[in-house]
Amino acid sequence: MSSEPDVSVVIPTCNRPELAVRAVRSVLAQTYANLEVIVVVDGPDPATSDALAAIGDPRLRVQVLPERGKAPNARNAGARAARGRWTAMLDDDDEWLPEKIEKQLALAESSPSALPVIACRMINKTPRADSIMPRRLPGPGEPVSEYLVVRRGLFYGDGFIQTSCILAPTELFRRVPFTVGLRRQQELDWTLRAMREEGTALVYAPDALVLWHQDENRDRISLHNPWKAQFTWARENRDLFTPRAYAAFLLSVISSMAAPTRDRRLFRELLAEARRYGRPGAVDYVTHAQIWALPPSVRARLRDVVVGRRDRAPEHSATAERQIPVDVD
Repeated sequence: MSSEPDVSVVIPTCNRPELAVRAVRSVLAQTYANLEVIVVVDGPDPATSDALAAIGDPRLRVQVLPERGKAPNARNAGARAARGRWTAMLDDDDEWLPEKIEKQLALAESSPSALPVIACRMINKTPRADSIMPRRLPGPGEPVSEYLVVRRGLFYGDGFIQTSCILAPTELFRRVPFTVGLRRQQELDWTLRAMREEGTALVYAPDALVLWHQDENRDRISLHNPWKAQFTWARENRDLFTPRAYAAFLLSVISSMAAPTRDRRLFRELLAEARRYGRPGAVDYVTHAQIWALPPSVRARLRDVVVGRRDRAPEHSATAERQIPVDVD
């Protein structure tokens, strides 16, 4: 193993020492050993610092920020401190399977792109069932924004990316930092902005290499619905989407956040925005209507019935990777 790590792993955490230790141990157990782990503690947190100090592995570094700045700020601090050519992100409540870095790094090193962003599938673990996400890999020439947000069915899309799946050049994380203050869609925002950089490509390992723990009794950012801020973000970043993707994002993601308001004016406003600046498809219109017409509990039951076992059988690629063009427009 060289004196400098090939890969830096950044884990932001705050007041969850047991989860942080679990995440760190999943990194230290990787089959690819030439790496460093940078745990960025988001503000003074003696319990987490003590728990990490007990691990005793020289590859682990702990950086305690002077005050809380939330996960995007912590990720950016970790990327600035990274010594590896490559940096991988890991949320503190997720885990990696042992071959995650080895398989992703092989794709990164063999990619013809100067700045490849390597993602992977993940095992979505909930108290009800486990499933594999994303269900399909990007198609040849498919715009990144359309892959990630356009739905083929009424309940959720086939494309997906999550922070714990991303490995990319450290240079790219420094050039394109995470947006501080954005509470939701942090991975989508970062990926779409990163794909605008010259020489980038989105590459997917076909294997599920991450355990995404979605405990329903634990608070998660993904459980919050800051629809106003997300609607503003979407409007300010229309250029990151194709018209098809922009309409789909408004009528599915923003619509599902805003629907609990039961504000009919907002229902019409989202529809008008999608039609004026986007290109909605038939599925988008129906999705928007059923989100507002049906209570969340009914939609959840319908989703379970309709989707059934499909989540357990994702489409597998015959190749080791799929690359997406840089142009997302």
